[in-house]
Amino acid sequence: MNERLTLQGLTCLVTGASRGIGRSTALALSDCGAQVVAMARSRDALENLERECGARPLVADLADDAGIWAAIDELTESELGSPDVVVNAAGVFGIESCSSTSVNSFDEHVRINLRAPFILTRAVLPKMLERKSGLVVNVGSIAGRKAFPGNGAYSASKYGLRGFHEVLLEEIRGTGVRASLIEPAATDTPLWDEINPDANPDLPNRVDMLTPDQVAQAVVFVATRPEGVSVPYLAVERG
Repeated sequence: MNERLTLQGLTCLVTGASRGIGRSTALALSDCGAQVVAMARSRDALENLERECGARPLVADLADDAGIWAAIDELTESELGSPDVVVNAAGVFGIESCSSTSVNSFDEHVRINLRAPFILTRAVLPKMLERKSGLVVNVGSIAGRKAFPGNGAYSASKYGLRGFHEVLLEEIRGTGVRASLIEPAATDTPLWDEINPDANPDLPNRVDMLTPDQVAQAVVFVATRPEGVSVPYLAVERG
């Protein structure tokens, strides 16, 4: 069994790559030698990332099913082909009580945090199964296994992602394809900007949160395990 120390020669697709965990993950995977394909809505942010680390921009709105499929088709038909690794890092987050959460807000959480990872996995999985290799990394949350007040929509989407991931693990067992669920604790990303947690004693201060770079290193860890070794779940917390 050979230890995989780099990702040289592999194509890694990262969603939500314009900021936060997605951006840090794109940079970290690139540092390991991967050809990163960075997916997000903001072309300007993706072009900045391209200049920084050589990541290939792939503009897509994860709220648009057809747009996701079109983006995957564009990548698959390019010289890079179907990705070896997919990191579902895009997400939305809001804090509202169940009694005040709108249907639109609930739907948005499910659409971005659960439906989009399903569609992306569905789009790339057949090629991975055909190759008998590949890795799907889903970035979940501590809120996908523990209840917090105000997280009704967010937790529903992340618990759902964990459920999808568990079924995926069973279906790919023995195929050579791997899947990992990264479940970080609160992470200091722009998703907190409008919430201002430092002003709420019931929320963690941003200085006490994980950084996006720390979560990105967890993704690197699972992506660089030797062939035949899987990390199905990885909880990430501040030490």
